Amino acid sequence: MSLDAAVKAIRSFEYWPEIATGTLDTLTMTGLSLAFTVLIGLPVGVALFLTGPSQRSERRLTGRVQAAVYSSLSLLVNILRSLPFLILLILMIPTTRWIVGTSLGVAGSIPPLVVGAAPFFARLVENLLREVDRGVFEAFRAMGASTRQTVFWALLPETLPGLVAAITVTAIALIGYSAMSGVIGGGGLGDLAVRYGYQRFNVPVMVVTVAILIVLVQVLQALGDRWVAHLSHQR
Repeated sequence: MSLDAAVKAIRSFEYWPEIATGTLDTLTMTGLSLAFTVLIGLPVGVALFLTGPSQRSERRLTGRVQAAVYSSLSLLVNILRSLPFLILLILMIPTTRWIVGTSLGVAGSIPPLVVGAAPFFARLVENLLREVDRGVFEAFRAMGASTRQTVFWALLPETLPGLVAAITVTAIALIGYSAMSGVIGGGGLGDLAVRYGYQRFNVPVMVVTVAILIVLVQVLQALGDRWVAHLSHQR
């Protein structure tokens, strides 16, 4: 195909307004659900670390409470992570309607996106905190710092580049989840691909939506890598 023919084909493509709206909806879903995922997943990940075997108190009663909390949180996280996202979307339809009033569109996609991504992010946070030198934790505690001060002044700053990388990975996963939510009318590029590309056998729409999703993932990964490199150089 010549350049002129390609330009004419692009200009004659009649779904650009829908593509633009779908792209904006995908970015909105990803951004909002990522914010809620971090707000929920970060404290859950910290709680998993603080109640885990490596940080468990030597006091009998306190150690048992920590073990119970860790077992409960770990079980919940594992259950949510084991559910395929498409099944989670369907299971959460009544809950989503109760929370936001609808299970369709951008608003209807955010609750299942958060529930699907928060456990994943929490495990990433827990694993990052486990990699921190135990001496850092013990040094702050020896200076009289509380658990909260140790987490905010030592552990999280120490893992900041890793946290940014984890947020990047989670954001990319959310883009894929948001596209999958189009199967049940979740809005965004996924909904556009299902309604036009699949149900109406419109191959150009499918190709364009896939291409835009690939570009979004590449841009997010590049921005995340650059941010991580900048933080690493500052250390």
